[in-house]
Amino acid sequence: MDALDILTHIDQVVPHYQPIFSADEQCIVGYEVLGRFQQDGEVISLGPFFHDETIPEEFRMEVDVAITTKALEQFVNEQPASLIFINRDANVLMLDRGESFLQLLLPYKEKGLRLNQVVLEITEHHFKGDIQQLGHVLTYLRTYGIQIAVDNIGKESSNLDRIRLLAPDLLKIDLHSLRTSTVSYDDVLYSISLLARKIGATLLYEEIENAFQLQYAWRNGGRYYQGYYLHEPSPSFLPKDLLKETLRNQFHTFIQHEKKKLQTLYDISEQFQARISELVSKYKKASSFNELISALAKQLSDCSFRIYICDEDGFQQSANIFKQGETWELQPQYEMKNWSWRPYFLENIIRMRSRKRGILSDLYSDIETGEMIRTYSYPIDEHHYLFIDLTYEYLFEHNAHL
Repeated sequence: MDALDILTHIDQVVPHYQPIFSADEQCIVGYEVLGRFQQDGEVISLGPFFHDETIPEEFRMEVDVAITTKALEQFVNEQPASLIFINRDANVLMLDRGESFLQLLLPYKEKGLRLNQVVLEITEHHFKGDIQQLGHVLTYLRTYGIQIAVDNIGKESSNLDRIRLLAPDLLKIDLHSLRTSTVSYDDVLYSISLLARKIGATLLYEEIENAFQLQYAWRNGGRYYQGYYLHEPSPSFLPKDLLKETLRNQFHTFIQHEKKKLQTLYDISEQFQARISELVSKYKKASSFNELISALAKQLSDCSFRIYICDEDGFQQSANIFKQGETWELQPQYEMKNWSWRPYFLENIIRMRSRKRGILSDLYSDIETGEMIRTYSYPIDEHHYLFIDLTYEYLFEHNAHL
């Protein structure tokens, strides 16, 4: 499709709308405006046109304005949802510091559009200018009530520090790469979730193409969802409660699965509480911590591969006892190493001390073995804490590997 064909037939440029669904109300909360070109009865996406940097910016802007104008007109007339998402190239936006975008919106304010219904979408990793200057422009637009969304988080080279500087209202996470889901992606997603919490941003998961990805988005803090699995872009707006019953049923399934998983983890934690309490009591007369962990290791061969003891400040008071094949081996080089730098270490110490109960950790990748494991921690006394690393095989057998 030639760019000149589009520019000379700009009347054939039309908006399509992809609905965005909410977790809390299970309804359509907004629409993302997407460009389409009607030609010989065929509807063609304008995505390649807008991403083609060989096409002059003013031409792309002319087409963008035509699409946005038609979309705003239709949105104001029908008021189909709370939000309308409008994409802008941040590089183009900065040519006049967002003024033309603002002037495009203001006439519709008089027709009933509330500017806090508008969500400006930009892609941070495509921006080539001064990120601080972009931040100032977004802050200016925000004074009018316009919300800001940063698109394609988790894709290509998203920079979380730059995103933090922009302080967006929404983070749009691209789930396309979940087709080949990896632990590293989970780690990136965890960092994004932390960032969203710190800056008060809402998570919107896009590119949802199957039920698994919807469940993944739901489980990982997604409030809003978008993708072909839910609904493809449409030339018209849809009934607000289109998928309400379907989403309620799916969320019910997700909730039941999550509750079952949490119950399993609770049961394992309770079993370990009873088991370790009995063993520590049995071997409390051990002459040293190394003797204690050696005795415990023999009793925990079915579930553990590493055991050690730390004080309340994270300094290791015993060796490691590590399972090699079927044999347990003491590793004295670990004595007096400090682990207080680990996430949640000191927080968990305080929790154990105040509750006088053990804690089962979340699933994480072990630094030395690379395996996915959980750690059961147990307070021996007021100042010393036992750490038992559980094997993935044991967790898998007990459905605690999820």
